[in-house]
Amino acid sequence: MWEAGGRWYARILDAPAYIEVTGMSRHGCLEELRKVTGDDVTLTVDVIPTIVGVAEAAEIMGWDKRRVITYIDRGSFPEPITSLASGRIWLREDVEAYAADWLARHPTKPPTSVSAPAASSSVPGRPTA
Repeated sequence: MWEAGGRWYARILDAPAYIEVTGMSRHGCLEELRKVTGDDVTLTVDVIPTIVGVAEAAEIMGWDKRRVITYIDRGSFPEPITSLASGRIWLREDVEAYAADWLARHPTKPPTSVSAPAASSSVPGRPTA
C-alpha cells in the first residue's frame, strides 16, 4: 500500500489477474481490497513510507530551504534516513512530528495591530464648528 496525492493505493502482485484498488484512507483502501479478495484470503500488507527531501521538509516546516539546512548543520533537525547524490531524505512522518514539536515549543505570536493615528477633523488655523 502507498499514499499519493491524498489517496491510498494497494496492489496484489501474486494474483492470476492484476488487482489494484484505491481508497481515501489506509483503512478504506484495505476494505476495498477485502471486497475484491474476500475475507478468507490472508493478506500481507507492506506499507511504503512517504519520504521527503529538503524542499518538502521546508514546506512542512513553513520555512525556506536555507533555514532547514541551518538546522541540519546545527544538529537540530532529525537525522535523515539516508543521503543520496541528490541530497538527504527523511521519513515524512519524522519531519511532521518534528514540526509539531517545534511549533509547540515556539508558539507563534499573534500579530500586533498597529493603529494609525486618529485623523483630526479640524484644520489648523480654522475654528471648529
